[in-house]
Order: sequence, then structure tokens, then C-alpha cells
Amino acid sequence: MTGKPGPQNLLTDVPGLMVGHAVDERLRSGVSVILPMQRAACSVDVRGGGSGTRETDLLRPEATVQAVDAICLSGGSAFGLDAASGAMHWLAERRRGVEVRGHIVPIVPAAILFDLNNGGDKDWGVEPPYRLLGRQACDAASAGPFPLGNTGAGFGAMAGQIKGGLGSASWVEPDGLIVAAMVAVNAVGSVLTPGNRSFWAAPWEQDAEFGGLPFQAQSVDLGLAAESRLGRPAAGSHTCIGIVATNAAFDKSALRQIATMAHDGLARAVRPVHTPFDGDTLFALATATWQDTQDAADTFWLTARVGSIAADCVARAAARGVWAADPLGALQSARDVVAAARNS
Repeated sequence: MTGKPGPQNLLTDVPGLMVGHAVDERLRSGVSVILPMQRAACSVDVRGGGSGTRETDLLRPEATVQAVDAICLSGGSAFGLDAASGAMHWLAERRRGVEVRGHIVPIVPAAILFDLNNGGDKDWGVEPPYRLLGRQACDAASAGPFPLGNTGAGFGAMAGQIKGGLGSASWVEPDGLIVAAMVAVNAVGSVLTPGNRSFWAAPWEQDAEFGGLPFQAQSVDLGLAAESRLGRPAAGSHTCIGIVATNAAFDKSALRQIATMAHDGLARAVRPVHTPFDGDTLFALATATWQDTQDAADTFWLTARVGSIAADCVARAAARGVWAADPLGALQSARDVVAAARNS
């Protein structure tokens, strides 16, 4: 008996997680917040040369803080880091956080992507809107289904030469282990094979979740892919950001290894990946709502098992996000680009 996608095929298939999104259509940007119902262990792995993050040092295995209250993913480049402040204040109002000498301090790590040059109105005046968007995303959070594509942190994203977006995917094993991912794709590289006829992630697709296109990459240019945006982009002007989560119980050390393995999913979905222009960042979080029945000595085996599944979920989530995205301004959708290529 093998596993299968969860009932929603989303990050919220992991018990104990809520997800909320907020967008500003005029701005062409948005925010996504992941809210564990109980404080949860979390770590992170950052790749590429242009990352933008907040509170990630606290997620090192040797750091004092052992759990987080939320994770924030945002557009807006460095301005988007303010979204975590909005989420932090929302949590503090509800007395959710770590107690420090009588004060409640929510722990909200964050990562951002660059969407400042997508044609949206970035003339926001005295204060960027991301703090408010962070609060709105928290208000919208639920354990139910959520839309993909032009939503949350993926609203204004690009993927190579086409519209990027926010995607998610999950996997449920027969013994009850659940692993899921959510990724906002804003990569320099392309998610489509040469000629724009299929997804690089196609071999990992489940139930035609991103179009069911047959994998077609018989002739691969081993140089720079024409479908990517490697025409002298600015450093830090791109990036894929996301999270993998599981219902298993792990500490930060194991979660760091899982986040590292999960980056292989980006390499399966995007070409090229982890460039000097990307700041690819993946968080890994454990809700500990499922207890492994194996001996504790098998922790390394469970870590490897979850990390492997997480990489597959990341690849699927990245493709799903781009496939679900609608055109935005001059950016065509993957659906339109693939249809044109197949009709040519």
C-alpha cells in the first residue's frame, strides 16, 4: 500500500496548521502567514546569493528559542519584512508567544521575495502596507482549503519569463505520517522544459495536479535555459520562499536536515536554481500531532523519510503554484504559454 496526496492537497492537511493570505491588487503583492495552533519546532535552510529573512538565526539548532508562533512569507523585497511585525502584534494581542519576564514575545521568522518591478503601484507613501497585510493574513488564517496561484506571497511573483505564483502539495503515508509544502515561486529559472511544453517537475506529478502534461525534455540545452531570466538580473531580485511541514515530532536539528533535503525539490522544479540572484529559503516545521511507533533509535531514518517526501512535495507545490497562476499585466500564465507552444 502506498501513500497519496492529502484530502486538500495543501499545507493545511498537516493537523495543527492554519494558513492565511492577504493581497493588495493595486500593489501587485501579498503576504502569506502559517499559524501553528500550538507553538511548534522549526528550522530553516537558505540557499542562493540574495536572501531576505528575519529571525532565522533563532532557528539554528544551538539557539535558545525552541519553537515559533508563526512563519511569514511576503512579497515586497526588504519592505515585506514588516509583514512579520504585523503578525507579531496580532499574536501578542492574543497572548501567544514565549514568556520573557512577564512579557509575551511572539517568535515570527520571515522570508521575502522581490516583486517590486512587476508593474504594481509601489508609491505607498509614508509607510509600506506590509505590516497591515501581515495582520490581514492572520485574520484570514484557517485550517481549511486556500487558493493557489495569484494569492498571498505569490500574487506578484514571476517564474522565469512567465507569471509565478503560490503553490502547495501534501502527501499522506499509510501509517498516518503527513508531509506537505507551500512555496511562492519567483525564480530566475524556468519551471518549464525547453520549448515550454511541460514542467520539469512532471515526473513527480500526482493526479494531473498541474495539468497532466506528459514530460517532454528529450533535447535539453546544457547551457543557460532560454526560458529563464538570466539576462543580467539584479542580485536578490528573485527567489523562491516556502515551508515544509509534518505531523511528526522533531527537534530543530532534525528539521534543519529536512529543510536541507527539501531544497532538492526546488532543483527538480526550477532550472537553474539557487543562483546568485535568488535567495531561496525553506522553513521546516513539525506539529508533533503524530507519534512514530518505531524505536527512538530510528530518528535518523524518520528524518530521511520525511526529508525525501518533503522534496517531492516542494517540486509539486512549485509547479502547482505556477500552473494555477493567472496572467498579471504583461506576464502570461503557464497555461497560456504551454497551450501556445503545443499549438505551434
